[in-house]
Amino acid sequence: MIERLTGLLPPSRIGWWDLLDIAIVSLLIYELLKLLRRTHAVQILIGGGLIMVLYYAAQFTPLQTLNWLIGDMFGYAVFAVIVLFQGDIRRALAGLGRVPFFRYVSRPAATDQTIEEVVVALRMLAEKKTGAIVAIEREIGLRNYVESGIPVDARVSYDLLVTFFSPGSPLHDGAVLIQQDRIAAAACFLPLSVDTPVARNLGTRHRAAIGLSEETDAIVLVVSEETGLVSLVVDAQMDPDLDPERLRYRIEALMQRSPFERKRRGSGVVES
Repeated sequence: MIERLTGLLPPSRIGWWDLLDIAIVSLLIYELLKLLRRTHAVQILIGGGLIMVLYYAAQFTPLQTLNWLIGDMFGYAVFAVIVLFQGDIRRALAGLGRVPFFRYVSRPAATDQTIEEVVVALRMLAEKKTGAIVAIEREIGLRNYVESGIPVDARVSYDLLVTFFSPGSPLHDGAVLIQQDRIAAAACFLPLSVDTPVARNLGTRHRAAIGLSEETDAIVLVVSEETGLVSLVVDAQMDPDLDPERLRYRIEALMQRSPFERKRRGSGVVES
């Protein structure tokens, strides 16, 4: 049986280009499946597969009306895919820029002082149970979200961050976005997550943090005003209840700080 099947295939030799071709296609399929996992796109694909089954069933049965209806729908399939999967397509294209090679080409920068100021500010806000959300830009730019808030362009400092999120401040409801060691904007609007299940005890800030992490690779830090716990969200994954030391270590690791740099910081040597 196997020999009969192999006889149907044209004789050819597999070269390095063929292996590279297979590897690239396999990687694309893997990234596509990983992107569609735990999203509403899975249900849409199942519905599309059901329509395909009905279409081919209508070809072999006298169901002329069904055949005509589904046949006309295929003419608008491309537009339907763009509309239904616009968010997933955008995340997929953005994800292409996050492959390991480009991470080394465009390494994000965040000094020890910036990380320390953010950690101290979040600790102070957590002690007072003051809600806050801070996003630190990495490879994918946050310009679209910066433009939705109030421009600041100031050096990162814990007293400024605490002031932004004070209950009496007009900027406390939105998010603070940090770009290249600068506070780019405050009171920014972030997209709410609709795909990732969120616990009932989590509010709008946590859903906004997950939503931004679904669209970008930013590090999003949230302080819960109900519990005072500090959470870190990246790639739609939440790491809750972080103490200052663990929070500092996680941010440094995500910002691709080398072990040598962390050792220098621990010995009291601060970069200029």
